[in-house]
Amino acid sequence: MADWEKTIWEIRGDQRKLEDFIRVHEAFILKSASKASRRFVTKADDEWSIALLGFTEAIEKYDPTKGSFLSYAGMIIRSRLIDWFRTNGRQAADVHTEDMYNDVQDTGYNDDLRLEIHALGEALREYGLSFSDIAKNSPKAEKTKKACKQILLYLIKDRDLTIEIRRTGSLPIKNIEENLNLPRKTIERHRKYIIAAMEILTGDYPYLSEYLRYVKEE
Repeated sequence: MADWEKTIWEIRGDQRKLEDFIRVHEAFILKSASKASRRFVTKADDEWSIALLGFTEAIEKYDPTKGSFLSYAGMIIRSRLIDWFRTNGRQAADVHTEDMYNDVQDTGYNDDLRLEIHALGEALREYGLSFSDIAKNSPKAEKTKKACKQILLYLIKDRDLTIEIRRTGSLPIKNIEENLNLPRKTIERHRKYIIAAMEILTGDYPYLSEYLRYVKEE
């Protein structure tokens, strides 16, 4: 960590060192961009430019107390690309939930994220759920994404209801169906995803909640 701190400190404000540092890490930037984009990205693509801006931002804002620089830079790159996809009309909800599952398998992320993953894993076990349920049961069609968003907003605004869900370990399907006028089949099909997402959005998970930002956006 001390080495990263020294390196980043040295290249801030030194354009030549900054360019050299970026050149050395081009493969990492492209890999991070490809992972976020779910396709192979080259330096000829717009995604490269966005990822490069994210990498530069990470250099400017990096705090060594947050863990490895590359882990931090990867998160910034992904965040900037998801924002860019959304601005350009690309739906990012699938990327959020699937990347969450993939990142759980990656031990290279910082200590804060690992602590969140561990804590959420414990919470999900109370329901008999795992991280794979988040990816497998995430909504794909635009209509079901909107329905899940509607359900999650309904749940997180009602503290008594979320407490009851935690107490019983089950989703109040009839309550949701009647109050939101949604098809029972839709609610049942995405029950596991909804519970996991509710835990993240109502708990102390600042990193993991980034994957579900679409829920609170207009």
